Amino acid sequence: MNNNKLQPKLRFPEFVKDGEWSTDILENLSNVVRGGSPRPIEDFLTNREDGLNWLKIGDVNSESKYIVSTTEKILKQAESKTRIVKPGDLILSNSMSFGRPFILDVECGIHDGWIAISQINKEKTNEEYLYYFISSDFAQKYFNVYAAGAAVKNLNAEIIKKLPIFYPSDKKEQQKIADCLSSLDELISLQEEKILALEEHKKGLIQNLFPQQGETVPKIRFREFKNDGDWQKKKIIDTADKKIKWSFTGGPFGSNLKASDYTSDGYRIIQLQNIGDGEFNDTSKIYTSLEKADELISCNIYSGEIIFSKMGDPVGRTCIIPENLERSVMASDGIRLVVDEHKFSKYFIFYLINSQPIREKIEKKSTGSTRKRIGLDELKNIEILVPKNIKEQEKIANCLSSINDSIAEESNKILQFKTHKKGLLDGLFPKIES
Repeated sequence: MNNNKLQPKLRFPEFVKDGEWSTDILENLSNVVRGGSPRPIEDFLTNREDGLNWLKIGDVNSESKYIVSTTEKILKQAESKTRIVKPGDLILSNSMSFGRPFILDVECGIHDGWIAISQINKEKTNEEYLYYFISSDFAQKYFNVYAAGAAVKNLNAEIIKKLPIFYPSDKKEQQKIADCLSSLDELISLQEEKILALEEHKKGLIQNLFPQQGETVPKIRFREFKNDGDWQKKKIIDTADKKIKWSFTGGPFGSNLKASDYTSDGYRIIQLQNIGDGEFNDTSKIYTSLEKADELISCNIYSGEIIFSKMGDPVGRTCIIPENLERSVMASDGIRLVVDEHKFSKYFIFYLINSQPIREKIEKKSTGSTRKRIGLDELKNIEILVPKNIKEQEKIANCLSSINDSIAEESNKILQFKTHKKGLLDGLFPKIES
């Protein structure tokens, strides 16, 4: 390690004059061991209250830094065949959630896909500080450099043991760093809870603002429309704008749009993975040429239009093409719907199609066992109920859109908090040239 000045870029005022930090390796500060799995595990699983908590490698999906419970238990007699970890120990996966640490808040046996960091030397450091150090850019880069494997990275206990650790000698400074980052984690957690509450509120509104199975009016109706009578029966195809060519159409046959047609830029191809559950996923990006887009003009789709997925999960999910994609080409598993906005509110139709009763109808009309699929003819004949007055449609759509705007606003705050946290992780630990 080349460390001329082992000091962080950001330092709390009371520690500025404390000089350089100390260095060590993780195995000198803790005990690093791999978990163990009794085999066959099925022989040891139990529902008994006195069983040993059992943490599988796939159990942890939460963003929380703490593991507070497990989904399964194993018999006490299996204790010698696994590795027991205790509250305050750190664990990290050697493959899934690669290199991400967790702090245990429960005693349990751990699968051999986990590596435990236990018996931490409390005279020099603590689990909170180590947790954030292991989460830092330096530690994560170390894991990426030394891990085995290309497509799937794998760590082992020996690599983790040799992880260089640098830390201020004053444990008060370590604690202040941990407290600072922990307070930001709490803010992120509270923000996530707020979003969950908004999502539940939206879910309840959708259930009450649209008629449920066997009903012709919703449970909740805006005052000015209470005397407007039953909603009218329509089919999805009835909402399409007949004045626009190919206003309800599917993507091309697979042989008409091949990998050889892809280009580095040009016109976006909307793939199945771009069609999110109510939102456009902008992650996977492939393009094609103007010539190919013109050749597949019947499969073109434009900003503001609705696209369905022919395949699950869930089948028939929809999103709206974002404004920045003025013209795109659907892949084979997309279905375009251009709503007649003189008769229907586009956003009302969008929310209605994504509601549970319509989802269930689409599911029933789908084919396939392992992965559901729906065709153009089946989808267009799905029956829906629509208010006669377009103003009622618009009011329902505006109500749900306002909730979506709130969710987006709160989600953006989480992104800001996470960006701020990344900056702190970079600044509160020294930069090391290796």
